[in-house]
Amino acid sequence: MTTPSPPGCPAHDDSMPMFGTRFISEDRAGLYRELRARHGPVAPVTLLGDVPAWLVLGYRELHQITADPVLFSRDSSVWNRWDRIPADWPLMPMVGRQPSILYEVGDRHRRRSALVSDALSDVDPFELRSHAEQYADELIDGLCGRGEADLIAEYAKRLPALVLARLYGFTDEQGAALLPSVNALVDGGEGALEGRQHLQGALGTLLRSRAISPKADVSTRMQAHPNAGEFSSEELLEDMMVNVIAGHQPTADWIGNSLRLMLTDDRFAASLTGGRHSVGEAMNEVLWEETPTQNIAGRWPTRDTQLGGRRIPSGDLLILSFAAANADPQIRPDQSAFTGGNSAFFSFGHGDHRCPYPAQEIAEGIARTGIEVLLDRLPDVDLTVSREELEWRPSPFLRGLRSLPVSFTPTTTVGGNR
Repeated sequence: MTTPSPPGCPAHDDSMPMFGTRFISEDRAGLYRELRARHGPVAPVTLLGDVPAWLVLGYRELHQITADPVLFSRDSSVWNRWDRIPADWPLMPMVGRQPSILYEVGDRHRRRSALVSDALSDVDPFELRSHAEQYADELIDGLCGRGEADLIAEYAKRLPALVLARLYGFTDEQGAALLPSVNALVDGGEGALEGRQHLQGALGTLLRSRAISPKADVSTRMQAHPNAGEFSSEELLEDMMVNVIAGHQPTADWIGNSLRLMLTDDRFAASLTGGRHSVGEAMNEVLWEETPTQNIAGRWPTRDTQLGGRRIPSGDLLILSFAAANADPQIRPDQSAFTGGNSAFFSFGHGDHRCPYPAQEIAEGIARTGIEVLLDRLPDVDLTVSREELEWRPSPFLRGLRSLPVSFTPTTTVGGNR
């Protein structure tokens, strides 16, 4: 039975449920415009179980929050709803109470973040591209003779995890064996718990192995970092989990959403067979228009404050809407205008808890290489359904396609002979 929300909370102020049909609709941009027109840059919403929260829509407001980690804390222990949240609440993994870097604050977060960033920054970009090309070719080898494929299930949802597994220290065989677990975990459906347990076990085994026999991989560098002694083995394992999960799904959706744009938008479709010059532009446009990470929980004010004309009580949950901020008319008055390479989007966050720059570069390297190899190998690839028939996964937090069915001229050419 749902606990009634107390008077004066957002749920009693014309709030919208984030798991209702509007948040999983095709016209997500229209929904953000409607919420902004009705409530301004901060809108009341409810989560599963009628749990109240604030959805921050404004670009300036998001910048204010992410630039002030003292007032707007990432430490979820200050949430004023914990006494009403059941232990089995489905969104528990999104709000902390776990030994993860995501909810660390202060100097300890900065030192932990430096550990992760330094370990990732030593990834050789040429090695990264080589791995991405190898796995992209292998995946395309498995489907190119058929003349048709689902580029989400058979390509985008496989490539990032394979490359990341290799960078962290898994063998090709181990990386392939982890794929079902990684995708089951990020999908959040049946098998998600088992997927998490399998991935956690594999990463734990890898870390223990590298502690004995170091190699030139991310797992070794994390444990050898000067800051590593400050953190427990459990914390290092959690950070590995975060890196793999947060590195795989958004990158997979970045690939899928970019291919969708290039196959359906005249600005890009015309150049599919004319070279690679539009790939980077399409990827950048996606981060503005259909960013894979749409909404993220969260921040919690450490005292009563004002935000976007609203009084926000101490400890209320703030959900950051990267997608809505990217479409804020105060910074993008003409929503139809091509962004032209502008990279001032919020898609990777901002401030102390933004996606580390090396992780962003790795994601971009995997996505861009994956798209380029696909277009090289299958230059006449085309959708087999209309744009309107493509369906988004029903998540208010992420933006990615269920499938991307395509056709192309069958070929027996294998990777390396392009």
